[in-house]
Amino acid sequence: MNFVVVYSSRTGNTKMVAEAVTSVLPKGTTCLPVTEVKPEMIQAADCVFVGYWVDRGLPDQAAKNFLAQLTNQHIALFATLGADPHSQHAIDSLVKGAQCLQNPESVVNQFICQGKIDPKLIEQMYKMFPAGHPHGRTPERDALHVEAAKHPNEADLEAARNFARETLRRLGTV
Repeated sequence: MNFVVVYSSRTGNTKMVAEAVTSVLPKGTTCLPVTEVKPEMIQAADCVFVGYWVDRGLPDQAAKNFLAQLTNQHIALFATLGADPHSQHAIDSLVKGAQCLQNPESVVNQFICQGKIDPKLIEQMYKMFPAGHPHGRTPERDALHVEAAKHPNEADLEAARNFARETLRRLGTV
């Protein structure tokens, strides 16, 4: 089978996860930003791994545009977000990613992990939302950002590699 790994990354989180995924796929698997993808690469792929950073509960705009064009039979989605990867927000973010596809049933596997948030975005949110708002500055919110800044860590990257291995297993290639 032919694979390609495509990602959109703002702070480098999703790129790190994409590289971890690629490391367990067959040698020579292409891994590149969504902005550099050529249509023939996607057409030749039996399975496309697509990574995105979560923006307001959705794939970022570049990834969303890319996902809407995919018609491949097998797609594996992965994402990074600043929130807890076990939260309902994270689960919903993967569901919404699949809903961007022409055929959501083509998703063979999904993975999400926490990642650092762009400090400019944190500052923008704190200016935009007053104290008391869920995204306003609070000690708890600051603590969440500190925790997010520790990710993706080696455990997250190993989980990403396991996601890729499980995807290969589901596709019957191992």
